[in-house]
Amino acid sequence: MALLRWRDDVMDPFREVDRLREEINRLFDEGSPTTVRGLFDRTVAPPIDVIEESGGYRVICDVPGVKREDIQITMAQGVLTIKGEKKAAGKAGQERRYREETWHGEFQRSVALPTPVDTAKVSADLEDGVLTVALPKHVDALPKQIAVQAK
Repeated sequence: MALLRWRDDVMDPFREVDRLREEINRLFDEGSPTTVRGLFDRTVAPPIDVIEESGGYRVICDVPGVKREDIQITMAQGVLTIKGEKKAAGKAGQERRYREETWHGEFQRSVALPTPVDTAKVSADLEDGVLTVALPKHVDALPKQIAVQAK
């Protein structure tokens, strides 16, 4: 059995994997999310939670740094749409950024709800960067108790 001395420059089986990882990291480090959006043709979409409660739904959307006046909420044909814009911090071109991981730009999230919603009673609240939309179910969508009559 022949033993070979370990040499990092020749015997490293993960060198190509590390190189690929570094290239991917550089792609995301060099551009802002708007640049990445252009590369992959995607829009920035903040995360949401949809919670069903007995009387309706609650949609929670994380939108840190977004002002109340920069958010539009619409409800049409059973689909809730949250649109908005997060403006970039600082003045573009005024400073040199070494790393930029926060996102800025326009965003949109839509979610279809399985039962009709009473649009007249929909409410929204923005607190500490968390948007909460309360969507009460329409009266016809609520469960009804039916009494059994004796004859």
